[in-house]
Amino acid sequence: MSVFDIIGPIMIGPSSSHTAGAVRLGLAARAIIGGQVSRADITLHGSFAETYSGHGTDIALVAGLLGMSPDDERIPSAMQIAHEQGLRVAFHTADLGDVHPNTAQMELVSPDGTRRTVRGGSVGGGSILITRIDQFAVDFTGDNHALVVSYKDQPGIIAKITSLLAAENVNIAAMRVSREAKHSRALAIIEMDQPAPEKSIDKIARVPSVHTVMVLPPISVEEGV
Repeated sequence: MSVFDIIGPIMIGPSSSHTAGAVRLGLAARAIIGGQVSRADITLHGSFAETYSGHGTDIALVAGLLGMSPDDERIPSAMQIAHEQGLRVAFHTADLGDVHPNTAQMELVSPDGTRRTVRGGSVGGGSILITRIDQFAVDFTGDNHALVVSYKDQPGIIAKITSLLAAENVNIAAMRVSREAKHSRALAIIEMDQPAPEKSIDKIARVPSVHTVMVLPPISVEEGV
């Protein structure tokens, strides 16, 4: 056990789960949609729903969506900053089913009209687990560099993607694939020990049947992005 495990993350706020973890959930969602968010409809579940106003979970989630790290001194002013930057936010509470009690589901819209649904939980000590991107079940902690690749499910796509990364000596730490149905839309989350070079990302984006490639930087517990 490290000192960090004992004393928790460097952060602004009263709770590593309800504030530091919530900031990281917002940061992850911001990375997944590709940057700035113009509208966010956020549904809170379980203990998030019960105590979010007292623990500042709502403020922390918005701070993350704005790109703030868990130790950013501007976090208490996140709502005002969101208003000034044109980020419209609405909060709701609901039972999301068999999920972690500290779960938030974020329906996001970017300035260019891109829409993403991101669901994740704050699992303790500032750590998070993203469990859904759009309609796909995922399992992403935000600890590593990652690519999220949307593509049509067919033989050879994953082999082509991984070979393009291997050609640039990119080491894959973990990979998970989810699909709607056989030969339908699929999603691969590829976690890596180092960032993928831009030329590899460009080549992956040009692979036949690949729809989109999202680049996710590590979302550090201490520093954010």
